[in-house]
Amino acid sequence: MRNGGEAREADADGHGELRQETGQSADPAPPTLLGRLKKHRLLASAVTLALVATGVAVPLALAGQDEGPPCQEIPATTRALAENPAAATRALDPGDDLNRLDAVRRLLAHEHPCSDGGQALGAVVDAATRATGPDTPHTLAQARAAFGVVAALNDVELPDGMAPGVARMLAEYVVDQHLRVFGGEYGGADRPAVPVESARPDGEGWTRYGRFLAPAEPHVDFSHGRADADPEDLLPELARDPQAFAILYAAERAWFAYYLERLDGQGSDSGYHPKPSKSSDGYDAPQTYWVDHDIENMTDRIAALMAYRSLYARDGTIPDLTAYDAAVRRYTPGVYLAQQRQLNSRPPMTSIAARKPSGRADRNLMDARHQLNNVLDAWAAARRIPVARASALRQVIDNRYVRALWMTR
Repeated sequence: MRNGGEAREADADGHGELRQETGQSADPAPPTLLGRLKKHRLLASAVTLALVATGVAVPLALAGQDEGPPCQEIPATTRALAENPAAATRALDPGDDLNRLDAVRRLLAHEHPCSDGGQALGAVVDAATRATGPDTPHTLAQARAAFGVVAALNDVELPDGMAPGVARMLAEYVVDQHLRVFGGEYGGADRPAVPVESARPDGEGWTRYGRFLAPAEPHVDFSHGRADADPEDLLPELARDPQAFAILYAAERAWFAYYLERLDGQGSDSGYHPKPSKSSDGYDAPQTYWVDHDIENMTDRIAALMAYRSLYARDGTIPDLTAYDAAVRRYTPGVYLAQQRQLNSRPPMTSIAARKPSGRADRNLMDARHQLNNVLDAWAAARRIPVARASALRQVIDNRYVRALWMTR
């Protein structure tokens, strides 16, 4: 995405199938952030060099009057999908067998759209994957479309204007985008999205799709083995755009507050009842195992955003960090504090993304660890969480935050 680091003016608005058999985190060690950066295509330059080498004149049209490759007009039929969410969902739904994934790629993957084409494509993505209301679960087709978008944009340089629409989609699936495959021999999912019954907790109160799920909501399974659809791979592109950065940062902080509100007085999931291992040398998961795991994932995602911000400031992708941060602040709805009582409601994911902030963002907005710890401390004090447990949760955040930042080196 070109010129993504420039500040844009705007009004403020807004687990694997098998259990881990050790006490360590279930996540495999990720590659470095630098290793996940997109390989930007230089197709026009390569063609130009090849033609020069063979003595063939290069037409000016190829270089767009010396301004880069020629732009691609986005068809009116594609633009119209943004105003017809049902049609947009059908267009971006890759199907249970992913037979339409190539069609989704052809519709979305334009690196040089003309005029406001990138913004138009982002609007189509948003329309196709967004629930019809803040208290309405996604449909199975919308969930499949979200998978199709992530798979179609794998290793694609997003054009200017598209990132906010893609970020809004990920915010709508803030829980699903954290689903990790334990990988290796265990393999991935067998379909891009699963119906409600597939995500229901088992007899122990556990489901690989997360904690505190809405009872009537399907879920995207980004671990589908037939396509590379890891939302984390989109972060390098999205973090360049301050509006997309703000959308993702707000959604993660809203989910953190939502999650804390549903923990019991011991800082655990009272609905999870792990059974003792039948093996003498087996590992008995503590009551807090999956809570700690989820908070690690939240911290990882937030820290990764901050790590890309730091990396891009160092390498010049973000030419003016002060202007970038000011733009992020303009697009940031505010802070999200957890309520001071335990909640038992299970609203759909779109409600998390649409959560109203508790107040305006403070001057330390871009110190994400400070933001998380402030919310955690206020929640622990109000709920009288045992000191040892509150300290353990703070340590989980600190460990994962520092780890993610260190991976930028």
